[in-house]
Amino acid sequence: MTDFSDYLPYAFALIVAIPFLVLLRQFVYTYINLKNQEIKLLSVKSNSENKTHSYERMTLFLERMKPSNLIQKFDKDLAAHEFVFLTERTINEEFEYNSSQQLYVTKNAWQNIVDSKNAVIDLLHKTYESLNNNPNLNEFKTVFIMNYMNGDDYIGATIEDLRREILIIA
Repeated sequence: MTDFSDYLPYAFALIVAIPFLVLLRQFVYTYINLKNQEIKLLSVKSNSENKTHSYERMTLFLERMKPSNLIQKFDKDLAAHEFVFLTERTINEEFEYNSSQQLYVTKNAWQNIVDSKNAVIDLLHKTYESLNNNPNLNEFKTVFIMNYMNGDDYIGATIEDLRREILIIA
């Protein structure tokens, strides 16, 4: 017959160690869960910052596309057709530069931005075509601004839509 008193110190150590190991396991499990939540919060914050930055960049793009800002670009000695060409090229280059922002804005917002860009370019061409007698640049700019002001403010509407969307995101 075995004497259980020889195993008593081991049993005592086991009885003391089991609660300690259970508490240690619970601590590690809780710590890992908290770290996972922290990582998720950081990624959500980073994504939110990317979206905010995208909305800011696209708003700036739209502001630059307003005819009142476009007419201030380039040399005053240009011919009207040169101004139209350079302005269209500048708009398209800036649009291409910002095209990656479509990943962060809604499909509707992106479509409105594309439509606004195309409408400004169309307005440039229609204004030039309506002035058949090869206008000087000041005359072209005046008619261009007047045509925009007499039509729908699609750039302003698109910027307002972006404002509403960013308030929902933030």
